[in-house]
Amino acid sequence: MFFLAAEEFHDIAPPVDYSLVPPWVIYAGAFLALALCGLIAWWLWRRWQRPKPQPSPRERTLDELNRISGELETLAPYQFSIRVSDILRRYVTDQYQLPVTRQTSVEFLAALTKASPFSDDERSLLEDFLNRCDLIKFARYDATTEDSRLLLEEATRFVEGGKLEPA
Repeated sequence: MFFLAAEEFHDIAPPVDYSLVPPWVIYAGAFLALALCGLIAWWLWRRWQRPKPQPSPRERTLDELNRISGELETLAPYQFSIRVSDILRRYVTDQYQLPVTRQTSVEFLAALTKASPFSDDERSLLEDFLNRCDLIKFARYDATTEDSRLLLEEATRFVEGGKLEPA
């Protein structure tokens, strides 16, 4: 009786594959999807790492002049003239490759009379600016906040390329 019941059972059938897509297509698709995700991540990372364009000497100088304009009332005119003069000298050195930072104002202005990248108006504005700075720094002219404001306006006009306004 025990043997008779065992004969009625059939052997277990192997699993039936109902997939319409072969396994190699699934693996290839997964590989391509991961590769695409990796490329997108790499591209985003490279784009994020790309250096930002550096501002031009003119833009940097105008930013510095705008920043220092907030200190017009708080800084002593002597200190203000030194700071504005340093900003403008650095601009001329960076923009025109002139050795302003290694020359006195008189030496620089004498060199400008020989060969100058500046127009007559710009040269006159620069000369007036440097003379005012020297008067405040070295002659210890008793400058006021209005003198500081004038220096800032002259420096800004020079950097912007503005024409000398008639007095």
